[in-house]
Amino acid sequence: MAKINFIVNHQPIELDINPSTRLLDVLRDYLGFKGVKEGCGEGACGACSVLVDGEAYNSCLTPVANVAGKEVITIDEFNKTPQYRIIADAFAEMGGSQCGFCTPGMIINTYVLLKKNPFPSEEEIRFALSGNICRCTGYNAIVKAVMVASENGRNIVW
Repeated sequence: MAKINFIVNHQPIELDINPSTRLLDVLRDYLGFKGVKEGCGEGACGACSVLVDGEAYNSCLTPVANVAGKEVITIDEFNKTPQYRIIADAFAEMGGSQCGFCTPGMIINTYVLLKKNPFPSEEEIRFALSGNICRCTGYNAIVKAVMVASENGRNIVW
C-alpha cells in the first residue's frame, strides 16, 4: 500500500492503495465515476478513456501510481464543458451514438483530436479514433459527427 495523491475532476484525492491498482477501478469502484466504462480491459476499445493532464489515457491499462501528482478528468466532469456540448450535439445530430457504451471514450478522444487539430481530415479522424471500438454504428456516422463538431466548434478554444 502507498499514499497516492492526484486530482480527479478538480478535486484533490489521497488514497492509501496498492499502486498497481488500475485507474479504471479507482475511478469506478473507489470514487464512483461510472461514466468511465470497462469494455475490453486490454486497452483496445477506448471505452475507459479519461483525460490525464489533457491527454487521453486508457484507464484500464494505467496503474493509479502513474497519475500521482496529475489531473484526471472523466466524462462525468468533461460533460460540463462547452467542448463536450459541441461534440455530444454533433454525435446526436449525425447518429454517432447508438447503444452509447463507446460514446464517452469517443468523445474524450474526439476532444483530444480537435484540441490538437481543430479541422482534421477524414483520414486523421479515423486514425485518431482507431483505438476506440464501436459495435453499433460502423464508424461512418462517428466520423461525420467529428467533422460536424469540428465545423460547429470553429469559434471556440479546444
